[in-house]
This record gives sequence, C-alpha cells and structure tokens, in this order.
Amino acid sequence: MRIVILFFIFTSNILAQEIIGIPRIVDGDTIYINEYKIRLEGIDAPEMRQQCKKERLKISSIIGFTFYKNYSCGEVSKENLELKIDRSKIKCISSTKDRYKRYLAKCFKDKINLNRWMVRNGYAVAYRRYSKEYVSDEDFARENKLGLWQGKFFRPEKWRKLN
Repeated sequence: MRIVILFFIFTSNILAQEIIGIPRIVDGDTIYINEYKIRLEGIDAPEMRQQCKKERLKISSIIGFTFYKNYSCGEVSKENLELKIDRSKIKCISSTKDRYKRYLAKCFKDKINLNRWMVRNGYAVAYRRYSKEYVSDEDFARENKLGLWQGKFFRPEKWRKLN
C-alpha cells in the first residue's frame, strides 16, 4: 500500500511541496509516488535504451589498447536507484514543475540525498544546464572511476539528441 503525504512549506516566498511515499522507479532520474511524477532535480541519468561501454580488457599501458563491452547503462542506473531505495518510504521536496508537468525535486531516503547519491556513485551526471549543485559529486565519481566513469558514454542529454 502506497502512502502519500503532502505538506506545503513556506520559505522565502517560495511554496515548497513535500511528497512522501514508497516510489515506483521509472528510470535513474524519474519516479512516481502514487500519481505524482517526479524528476530528480539537477541530475541526468542514462536513458533506459542507452548503451554505454565498460572497460573489459586493457593491454599494457605501453601498447595502450583497451577492449570495451557494451552494457545497458540506463538499466544499471535504474537498478541501483531501486536497490538504494529498497521499497522504503522516501521524501521529495519540490518547488516547481518542468515543461512536462513533472515535479522537480530533491528526494531523500532518511537523510540521504538520492539525487547526490546517484551522481556521486556514477549512476547519473550533474545536469549542468539547470544546476551546478552536483558538479563536485560528478568530479568525485569521475576521479574514482565509479559507475559510468568506468568506461565511455554519451551524456544522456547528447544521447537523446542523437537518438
């Protein structure tokens, strides 16, 4: 049984809305809590049909040749968000909607910012066009070769334009 609790919070003349419940995960940056379609704000996850390349075999740094294997990075992104939430109740805080009428929100499992967690672990990238909030988390994932950064990929925004 899914529960939705809505709260309205007034801060700095901005109406913020809290949506609380057990989500259904659509992909790495989109969820539903009952009839509320929520887009994780400030991040961009690979699309469900998107393929990325993961390093499979590296032949000496002198020769410098690497073999890559394709994998469904959109599915991996979604699966990791599902595993992190683990059918728990989450809280999403939204103050606006996008042009597709999705609630743009920061979502939390307990005190964990799920938007940040997705980027910091390499399952999504910072959506720099709309926010710089998660750039340092993306840098961390890249430097530590986490998730997408273990191989090669098109940023989701570019992949959507090409497909």
